[in-house]
Amino acid sequence: MLKSTMQDLADAVGVSRITVWKALNDREGVSPRTKNKIKQKAAEMGLTDAELQMANPAREEPKREAAEARTFSVVVSRPESSAFWMQIIHHIAKELARSQINLMYTYMPSFYSDGYALPTSLKNVDGLIVLNIYDARLLHMLNALPLPKVFLDTVPRMQPPELHGDLVLIEGRSRIREITRRLIDSGRTRLGFVGDVGYAQTNQDRYDGFLDALREKNLPQDPALCLTAPLSLRTHYEEISAFLDGLPELPQAIVCASDFIAHFVSRYLTESGRKTPKGFLLTGFDNNTEYGNVAEQITTVHVETSALGKRLANKLLFRADHPQMPEEVCYVGTEILYRGPLAAEMEK
Repeated sequence: MLKSTMQDLADAVGVSRITVWKALNDREGVSPRTKNKIKQKAAEMGLTDAELQMANPAREEPKREAAEARTFSVVVSRPESSAFWMQIIHHIAKELARSQINLMYTYMPSFYSDGYALPTSLKNVDGLIVLNIYDARLLHMLNALPLPKVFLDTVPRMQPPELHGDLVLIEGRSRIREITRRLIDSGRTRLGFVGDVGYAQTNQDRYDGFLDALREKNLPQDPALCLTAPLSLRTHYEEISAFLDGLPELPQAIVCASDFIAHFVSRYLTESGRKTPKGFLLTGFDNNTEYGNVAEQITTVHVETSALGKRLANKLLFRADHPQMPEEVCYVGTEILYRGPLAAEMEK
């Protein structure tokens, strides 16, 4: 098949030229659904047997062409907001480079708007790693692409059975459960939680861990002390401040879904001058060093970004080479870093 014809067919189906080559030669790495779609489109385009014969299975694809065509894309939104995401992307790129695979960066908006269409560049890649996309409609659009995919996190409304790809989650439920237990054992029984649980499955998991500990210690949950409702992208501080302003008395400790949230709570306490209960504690998640008012000062949970990046890259490599295998859900382990007063009390 002439390259131009091969590319025409690839463009018509919305896949890369290497995917077309694999499908016509019955090679691994293409799902049956995509393979049938390519062959049907070839028939619709009136491609002759002679043209298809030029992609004979007995012929080896030139190695140079295969290397050029083997490209994965990382799909991200707002990576500039945190070095955490950039570190993950860096380690994905390093790991894929070991297999001589190019990594392309594809930006998507934070939220779907009417008329939005996926970037056309996604038609020319061989697989996707979806990072911080937390809009269900955007996830559905990516999910519909006939490509091998790995998702880091999802939204609670879109569970694993709905995803056409592997799902990797950062383990948080057991870690937040353990942190909350420690707070209770230290005598702090009036606890609050701050984090949008509908935003990400990992946020929901962390809140579930918080509730697990309360149940285990036979403590009632006080909904008035928990801010779990949706938080607007650009008004986190204002909404968290309004919530805390509305509390007649602050809790003895506030467990936050992330260090990002914790730094807003810390900022509020500093700027408002609110009196906190004796021994007040604030905890976070991610061990993010970007927020100077909480970095290395509060108990948090460390996420090893290098291991996470490598895991995502290798997940996609496996998914691309073995599309018939059942889709998987896996949790990447984390580590609690006890700091501040809670760490000191544990050492007594």
